[in-house]
Amino acid sequence: MVRGKDDDAGEPGWRLSYGDPFQSPPEDRRVDRRLRGRLLAPVTVWTAGEGERRAGLTVSSLLVAEGEPARLLGLLDPLSELHDALETAGRFLVHVLGAGDERLAALFAGRLPADPFAEAAFVEHPFGPRLEGDRHVVCCRLDSSEPAGFQALVRAEIVEVHLAGAAAEPLGWYRGGYRSLT
Repeated sequence: MVRGKDDDAGEPGWRLSYGDPFQSPPEDRRVDRRLRGRLLAPVTVWTAGEGERRAGLTVSSLLVAEGEPARLLGLLDPLSELHDALETAGRFLVHVLGAGDERLAALFAGRLPADPFAEAAFVEHPFGPRLEGDRHVVCCRLDSSEPAGFQALVRAEIVEVHLAGAAAEPLGWYRGGYRSLT
């Protein structure tokens, strides 16, 4: 809740605010962040580790570099549990989310107060915890991680790609929210 004026009485009171209380005001936002927010980005969940040492994170800054072997490049928070798990395990999974996976994306982004591994169903996989369901999944072997701006640039070899049977509509991130293409 945010302190504000009570419209009816003209006296100070409480009102609900639906905005992000941690978001900087527009005049204080970095121009690079504002540009990044105006680029449509895919929404993925990266997972690594096993048992009690699992970690996952929603990642929208990634691309695929074609070649032999193909590579996946992504930007992660270098202080995240996932970054530590990647460095330890040396391998990980990338799950491409589709329309209807907004809650899952928010859970792994830390935007909801719940444990994403308790909320979603997983199966054990040699490259890390694999989300159940029909979605595109990429198996990756970590090549390197190096500083890039405020993030860590992760480079990985694409070992296997499992394409979903149905043509799922992809989930995107644009201007601070999850969006579908339709």
